[in-house]
Amino acid sequence: MKPFFLAVFLGVGLTAHAEKVVLRVGHFPNVTHAQAVIAHGLSRAGRGWFEERLGPEVEVRWMVFNAGPSTMEAIFAKSIEMTYVGPNPALNAHLKSQGAEIRIVAGACSGGAALVVQPDGRFRTDADFRGKKIATPQLGNTQDVACRAWLRSKGLKVTMTGGEAFVIPTANPDQLALFRRGALDAVWTVEPWVTRLVLEAGGRIYLEESEIWPGGRYVTTHLVSRVRFLEEHPTLLKKWLAAHVELTDKINRDPAWAKQIFNEELKAETTQALPKALLDRVWARLQLTHDPIRDSLLKSAEDAYRIGFLRRPPDLSRIYDLRLLNAALRDMNRPEVP
Repeated sequence: MKPFFLAVFLGVGLTAHAEKVVLRVGHFPNVTHAQAVIAHGLSRAGRGWFEERLGPEVEVRWMVFNAGPSTMEAIFAKSIEMTYVGPNPALNAHLKSQGAEIRIVAGACSGGAALVVQPDGRFRTDADFRGKKIATPQLGNTQDVACRAWLRSKGLKVTMTGGEAFVIPTANPDQLALFRRGALDAVWTVEPWVTRLVLEAGGRIYLEESEIWPGGRYVTTHLVSRVRFLEEHPTLLKKWLAAHVELTDKINRDPAWAKQIFNEELKAETTQALPKALLDRVWARLQLTHDPIRDSLLKSAEDAYRIGFLRRPPDLSRIYDLRLLNAALRDMNRPEVP
């Protein structure tokens, strides 16, 4: 059976084009999705990282998204097979589909989130957050949950709409403008906005989110697969995961190479690259990794339940499938991830 008819018969969302299987992969134009942005840039330049390792019968088609919910809807619609995405959209999609649609198959990025405050001395102790306005990127997103959980741990009552401290979901560009004007007291967000708040608005980092996690590690970006793709194309996915590990290693060994390709591709996707000084500072605050740092997602889900974003304790027993990643790591003589 020819590849096209086989793909249609299997119904896995793969297509064939000129005798090639087309593998559709999503990502954001963001530094926390660096592996995907760099690989997209290499593909655009005809030097595809994944294409070279998957073989000539596979065509990688990169798809750019700007928000987690739309990315996960593309998974549900079978418009993509995999995507790089933050932990909260992956969690919500898993729960929405009752565990039937997506699996986290690898990690991609850790770190980069922080609580930035106005530099005028209004924050000297944790108690000073009482009555203050703290922005987060989106209601219920990863930083929003972390912010509310931290404030509660400091004894402050925080509700969805008010309380003893006011958590205000605000888009990142708006955060920067409002913070500059003094309309926000603080912002809990992720790179590159943390550094932009510091460099462009004079903000002061009050708390690195890494300080509240055991060992300082927590997940910022995962690689997620559709369940049916994982089940019916394990060999292809294993090759992808091995290439993902190799690319992560290459980026960490040669950050100058990585930042140049990243910024070129970022400009192609958004029309604007990051200034070198900004990119250098942002890059230093992130850890690119294949480890999904499982415990941090489970803790974040528990926090979301306690805060009230989840109606019942979440069943996450099936959200991870790391068998293929660990098989690839064994083949590479690398330690497995838990």
